[in-house]
Amino acid sequence: MRADDQVVPLGMLRPGETGIVVDLSGGRGFVARCLALGCTPGTRLRMERNVSRGPVIVLVRGTRLALGRGESMRLRVKRQEDEA
Repeated sequence: MRADDQVVPLGMLRPGETGIVVDLSGGRGFVARCLALGCTPGTRLRMERNVSRGPVIVLVRGTRLALGRGESMRLRVKRQEDEA
């Protein structure tokens, strides 16, 4: 399987990696928050900061967004190869 075919939780991306949102799994409040912040299915995200603890920082539609570690594990993305 190629790296860009993998669907993984957002929290598994390394800094600099990009992914396309494919699924939001969580309660109604979580899904509504993600949609309001622009994390809709098909949206490209770029991981900016991801350390072992604490929130992750992602770039969404030109805006930096902080998500809690648990939230980042409920948002599933399809890994994309970096564009040259």
